[in-house]
Formats: sequence, C-alpha cells, structure tokens
Amino acid sequence: MAVPAPVAPAPRLTDSDAEIPDVATLLAAAVQAIGGAERPGQVTMAEAVEHAIESGEHLAAQAGTGTGKSLAYLIPAIRHAVAADTTVVVSTATIALQQQLVDRDLPRLAEALEPLLGKTLNFAILKGRRNYLCLHRVQTGAPEDPEEGLFDPQALSGLGRQIKRLHDWADETRTGDRDELVPGVGEQAWRQVAVTAKECLGAQRCPHGTTCFAEMARAEAGDAHIVVTNHALLAIDALEEFHVLPEHDVVVIDEAHELVDKVTSVDTDDLSGAAVETAARRCGRLIEEGLADRLQEAAESLKLLLNEQPAGRMDMLSAPLGETLAVLRDAAHACVSALGPEPKDGDPGDLAARRAARSSVEDVHDTAVRLLGAFEAELAKRWDVVWLEQHFEGKRPPTLHVAPIGVGGLLRASLFETRTAILTSATLTLGGSFEPLARQWGLPPLGSSATGAVAEASTVQPEPEPERTPASEPAADGGSAGGGEGTGADAAQKPGKERAKELRWSGIDVGSPFDHPRAGILYVAKHLPQPGRDGLPEVCLNEIAELIGAAGGRTLGLFSSMRAARQAAEELKERLDHPLLCQGEDSTSLLVKRFAEDERTCLFGTLSLWQGVDVPGPSLQLVIVDRVPFPRPDDPLSSARQRAVAAHGGNGFMAVAATHAALLLAQGAGRLLRSMDDRGVVAILDPRLVTARYGGFLKSSLPPFWTTTDPEVVRAALRRIDAD
Repeated sequence: MAVPAPVAPAPRLTDSDAEIPDVATLLAAAVQAIGGAERPGQVTMAEAVEHAIESGEHLAAQAGTGTGKSLAYLIPAIRHAVAADTTVVVSTATIALQQQLVDRDLPRLAEALEPLLGKTLNFAILKGRRNYLCLHRVQTGAPEDPEEGLFDPQALSGLGRQIKRLHDWADETRTGDRDELVPGVGEQAWRQVAVTAKECLGAQRCPHGTTCFAEMARAEAGDAHIVVTNHALLAIDALEEFHVLPEHDVVVIDEAHELVDKVTSVDTDDLSGAAVETAARRCGRLIEEGLADRLQEAAESLKLLLNEQPAGRMDMLSAPLGETLAVLRDAAHACVSALGPEPKDGDPGDLAARRAARSSVEDVHDTAVRLLGAFEAELAKRWDVVWLEQHFEGKRPPTLHVAPIGVGGLLRASLFETRTAILTSATLTLGGSFEPLARQWGLPPLGSSATGAVAEASTVQPEPEPERTPASEPAADGGSAGGGEGTGADAAQKPGKERAKELRWSGIDVGSPFDHPRAGILYVAKHLPQPGRDGLPEVCLNEIAELIGAAGGRTLGLFSSMRAARQAAEELKERLDHPLLCQGEDSTSLLVKRFAEDERTCLFGTLSLWQGVDVPGPSLQLVIVDRVPFPRPDDPLSSARQRAVAAHGGNGFMAVAATHAALLLAQGAGRLLRSMDDRGVVAILDPRLVTARYGGFLKSSLPPFWTTTDPEVVRAALRRIDAD
C-alpha cells in the first residue's frame, strides 16, 4: 500500500538543527538535571512523539501515572520548536496541569537545556480573553444587568465585596489572570471586570490597549517556543475563522480523554428569557425605542413558553415555540441593523456600551437561528440536539440549550487535517483499544490493534460530514453573526488551507511503572443487588461500612450522583469511627487537602473527584465506586448521540453509554496508585461488572489489578495493608 503524504507540513528546519542534540540526549540531560531516573516508558513515548512530529502522523499515546509523560512530549516538542524556529502548542484540560507545566516543568527544562540548545527556551501560557481582567471595564464599570436573585440584600452585599476585591487586585496583579486570584470569585462578580472577545474594543481603540493583560499574554505567546493553553481555547481556535493561538504546525493534547467534552461545551449555545431581556435593555439605550421593545416583548413570550415546557430533550419544535423563536430572531436582527457600523472616532465608553449591546443581541440572534435550524433535518440526520433545562430552585431561569451531537467532523477538519496532533493521557484505551475515543475525535479506524505497541497507520478515509456555517460568517437571513475569540483583539484572519484527503495515525501504550497485580486489588461485590433508582439500599451501606472499617478509614468514595454521596455520608457518619467528609461541605480543593493530611479520614463525592484527586501515600488505600457510571437515560446529549449511532447501524449503547462509563471507571480506579509505594483496593459495588455482557469491555478498560469477588478476602487484605 502506498504511503500517503504527511498531514502536516514538513518541519521547517534551520541551519542550527544539526547542532542541536537528538531527543535521547536532551531527555537524558533533562532527567539528570531534575534528579529523576530514566524510565523505559518515557523513552519509548519520547521516541514515538519525535516520529509523529517528523512524519506528520498523528499519535495517541497512553502513559500511566508515574511514566513521566510530560517530559516525554515536552522534550521532542522543544527540540522541534527550537530547531524549526516555530511554536508548539500544548493543551490541557485542567488548571492544575497548566500550572505544573508553566510553574515547574518548563522553567526547569529551560535552565537544564539552554547549554545544549544554544539558546533560551521561551514559553508562555495563553487563555481565552474572558480569563483576563479588563482594565477598561474596571475603570468604566460593566453594563447594568440586574438578574433574578440579586435583589436579595445579602446576595448584593456578597457580590459587592467580591467586586471590591477585584478592584483592589487590579492594582496589584501583573498578569490579570483569573486563576491567580486566590480565593476566587463567582462568575457574576468576574463578569463585572472581564469582557468577551466581541465586547473588547481592540488594542488600537482601547485607552488601555498598551497595558492590556490579554494583549500582553498574546504578545508573549507569539514569541514563545512552547505555548500552554486549555482545551477550550483550542476548541475556539478550531471553531472560528480567526487566529486565536499563534501559528503552529504541532499540537500536544494532554488529558486528551476530556477533549470531546470540552469541545462540546465550547460549541454549546444557550438561550433564556433573561438573556434576551439583557440584550433588549442594552440596545434600548442606543437605538429606537420601538425596536428594543419588540425584542423585550419576544423575551416575555419566550419566558412564558419555557416556564410551561417540560424539561428534557426536544425532538419536535412546537408551533408556539417556533413562532416565538422566529419573532425573536427577526427582532434581534432589526436591533443589530439599527446599531449600525461603529463610529471610527467614538468615545471609548460609548463604544464599549455599543460593543456590549451588539455582542448580546448577536448572541441572541445566532442562537435563535441555530435552534430553528436544529429541527430542519429529519431526526436521524440532525447535527444538533436541543433540550430545556428547568431550574426549580429559582436560581436560574429556564434555559434552552443546543449542542453538537458529535464533534469529530469539526476536529477532523480544523485540527487533524491542518496540523500534527499528539494526544496523550493515562486513559486512552477503552475495552483494550484506542478506537472508542478515536471515533469520537473524528479519526478513522486503525488497521490493527493499537494496544501495547505502535499500531499500523490507518489510511481509511472517514465518511464526509456536512458542517454548520461557522459562527463568524453571515447568517442565512442576512443577520450579523457573532465574532469569535480574537475579533476584539485585532486578530488576523486564518489563511485558507487545502484539506488533506487521508489521515494517518497510530497508537501506543507505553504502560505504567506500577505492578498493578501486586500493588492493587479489584474487588467486585458480586453478591450485592443490581443498583436501582431508589438510592443506596441498606445492604450496600453495610458493605461500605465494613470495607471502611477494614481499611481503617483512608477511603475515597466515588458516587454516580451527589444524592447518593450525601445519602451515604449522612447515614454512615454515626456508624464509622473515622472522620467522613462529603463534597459540598467546603470547597473541593480544601476537602481534598484535609483528606490527604489526615490518614484516617474518608472523602465522599461525585464527578470532579473521579478525575481530580491526586493523593499518594497512606491517606488513600481504598477507592469505593457505588455503581457503573453510565450516563442518565434521560441525559439529552448522551441519548441523542446513542440514537444517532443506532441510526447509522451502530451499537449506540456500547459506542456512547458504555464508553462513557468505561472512561470514568478507568479514571476513578486510577486514583488508587499515585506513587510506587502505594497499595490498596478498588471496590466496585455493582455486580454488573462481572455479570453483564458488557462487563468484559468495562473490566478491560481498568488497570490490570488482581481481581476477586470474595468479600472476606478483600477485607483481610485491607486489614493487612492498614496494619502495615
């Protein structure tokens, strides 16, 4: 079979490339400088990353905890960036990993490698514009947008204190980066001092353009060899027709198991009556009163309709709602037209108000257009799913959401066909294969099994997918569509690129330094009843209590819902001899800190704990999972995706629900072993892991622990570990 041309352009090497040591030499120097030891898996992964960069062939690299995967991709990325005088983007899903890379890994590598590279390594962190404090908004104030709930004097007082903190911080901060403010503030307070890209005046027109935090971050990133960013900004860069990230031909996606969810979140739009009222109020100060009144009337109609609609996925668009959305769309379009072009020499304060109004009303218009368009195709051929979320506590208004059923086409067209991607995580193989996640990313099937070694590169061309009109293009009815991240920052338009006809990728699992069968036990409570919908039964609570008693505390309880976590915490606190914390009692970070510091403490919680806890040592020796974490049957997005797979002849349950559960189970089980000395038990209280037909797929997604279904065996093992 003929080998197709690489997806990405060949590296642009300089004359100094021959003088730069190879990846193996640089890696050895880096490991020695930071006082580490060379690890076979790390070396293997570094070689695979180097091959991907040189060949243009995408790489999926699974590397277990303790492998040292950050160095394994940073070293070849640094060598390529310096040799080719280019930028490599490293994208992560979490703030913690961004901070590790920028505050620890890259500074140490820059110092260690400078003698070998012959130049100083430049690196920077870049986030979306809304993550940076806006000096102009701090000075002039935000548009007045009172929302439901703010009329509570106590809420107003708390918001005022947070805003005062932000104004004080504005005089001290050197970066304006929201993540550097500790403790943080709520979203409502942050909106008073930050702007979206569409609200931004642009560096040339803003009085603070030369000192703008976001602009300084962009400028620093433009000169960097390595730019660290997040999956959200990577998604925005793919969605928009404008450069957000510096020009680059290689991207490393760490924590790649979260890529689909992050891209989906960025490509999800929301519409509520309150949002339309905000747009009408902002426009009302700048345009003819009658036009803003039309939009306000549409907002009131939408609020009435949504209050009467049941929550959940919407497969059909009712006539009243369709008519209201059409009226709303047209009223928003009229307001955009009335706002007209921006004056060239306007007052910055007036210009900011006009930008805020235009941003709000364009968002309303574009979302209404997308919602109406979502119902045009027959059910099996739709690309978006719509659902209504009701907030019965009254804290938020009823809200319509519209999200993509899949993001593979977007990722394939905007990422994999234009640059080389290295995707890595401790959890990429599900059911023993890279295929489940690769399908979601939009990559074609591999020609052979990808687990355990570099697999044969695939040259299969996936089926073409129609694409939605990009948000930066005019809407079909002539209305002005929203700009993207970077439009307010004088961003350069992306040059057109001819798409590659074929994609090539390979997968590699470099293993783990842990001896899983010796260090850990997988216990499946086969004797327990299958989980139901009525909460945790008494027999399950007894099982949890007995396991914790045998372990002497030291337990992380991972539950499929907050209701189950709270029920277990409330009913077991009086029965246990050890402290028990439950998510929601304090900030998650403080709870994890208390859990890690007191060896006998237990911590119960839900989703964020499945993936966000890193507690090595004796404080965590038992991980309890209450049930296989399938998505809820009524989850709008998951159910729509299952239906779409089934409509094309696939197994929707396995492709969506089982894959989701396998990924979370693998992540949850990965909390147990975080250092070479760790030992313990992962206890899954759901017998379906060994009794259901899909149980083999789920179990093969977990680390290869020694497995038992005997409760006496596992309790004895926990007592021995506790005694040691």
